[in-house]
Amino acid sequence: MSIPVLTFFNNKGGVGKTSLVYHLSWMFYDLGYRVLACDLDPQANLTSMFIHEERLEELWTEEGDRKTIYNALLPLLDGTGDIKPAHLENIAHGQIRKKLNLIVGDLMLSTAEDELSRQWPECLDRRPRAFRVISALWRILQDAANERDVEIILVDVGPNLGALNRAILVATDYVIVPLGADLFSLQGLRNLGPTLQNWRDGWKDRRNRNPDPDLPMPEGKITPIGYVVQQYSVRLDRPVLAYDKWVNRMPAEYSRNLLMDNTEPYAKTPEEDKKNSLGTVKHYRSLVPMAQEARKPIFHLKPADGAIGAHASAASAAYHDFKILAEKVVKRIDINTTISPE
Repeated sequence: MSIPVLTFFNNKGGVGKTSLVYHLSWMFYDLGYRVLACDLDPQANLTSMFIHEERLEELWTEEGDRKTIYNALLPLLDGTGDIKPAHLENIAHGQIRKKLNLIVGDLMLSTAEDELSRQWPECLDRRPRAFRVISALWRILQDAANERDVEIILVDVGPNLGALNRAILVATDYVIVPLGADLFSLQGLRNLGPTLQNWRDGWKDRRNRNPDPDLPMPEGKITPIGYVVQQYSVRLDRPVLAYDKWVNRMPAEYSRNLLMDNTEPYAKTPEEDKKNSLGTVKHYRSLVPMAQEARKPIFHLKPADGAIGAHASAASAAYHDFKILAEKVVKRIDINTTISPE
């Protein structure tokens, strides 16, 4: 049985996607799950949130094997073999069963784009190599998850609709769409829905042509399970007018474009949208640089990190918010676990 892959995707950047993956990875860990975070954005911002530059320089060494996702793909890309096991960076290992591991990102990952683009149409001709290439990322994720007995895989990707992201989404079971309250996020939803449908249908056609019954293939479910809104500006715990203008259009746009649901009436606000809205992530302002400096999630900040007074209260509130968000996600996906989280 494969491990569920949860990808955070929007072709519009600047919507807090990487921060969301980072904080939810930690929250799932705090709740007792065995977690694998995977940085499949060639900008490698998720990796930089988890790992200090000194350690990252060791992983990105010019000598020998780079301990990154790219290195796991390299034998397949250069024609010398198939995928090899990815290096798993141990981020945290708690008592009893909690684990948090990272597959390290790499700027070199962008060089895989052309090969992934070439092999997509080759699947229609039942070429074995094409299926090895297109399924490579999924097989790397599943091998890593099984090695560490992982229960959930969280994936960060770049904001585009290219061949690399198509291969990542084919490897994806569930999709969460982070949104900003602006026109660009609205347009992003309109682009995203038809694209995901096209990729889903395209992979269904190709998957049935796989000539090698011994080569495991992803299902390519690409099931949207909801959206999360990044709340950029808050005043007295109420959104400003500019925020309201755009955010209240998200429920209808998400339903129409991601779910192909044209049944009106739609929810008027994300707060009313119990079906699709997973929640709103506040802008934590001065806590953000504090957390980046401490190399920890906002809700782990302590007085020693500078979280005193109002900052300490905000960090505590952040824990509550992300816990609720994580629990909502769990209810919408099938996590393969036989042990209740701690």
